[in-house]
Amino acid sequence: MGIIQEARENHVKKKVEEALRSKMKEKALKECDHLASKYAECAMGRTISVVWKCRKQAKELNTCLHQFTNDAVLEEMKRDYMLKEHAKGSS
Repeated sequence: MGIIQEARENHVKKKVEEALRSKMKEKALKECDHLASKYAECAMGRTISVVWKCRKQAKELNTCLHQFTNDAVLEEMKRDYMLKEHAKGSS
């Protein structure tokens, strides 16, 4: 499949893409909630020192979030959306 054809198949309206991004972020936060809690616990009562005191927790949280919020995930969500829309139109 060519790049142009693939781009056309995964093209969605801006509002749909924004909704998919929001859904993607929501899922990421839910999946990484345990790490977000660990980071929040570490950061509690700290100000500037949070940067170096909680570096490990922040890195773990960011790594987890990135698994669920990257371009590949978004493209897969767009593809699924387009397949569902195509199925609706065909029925």
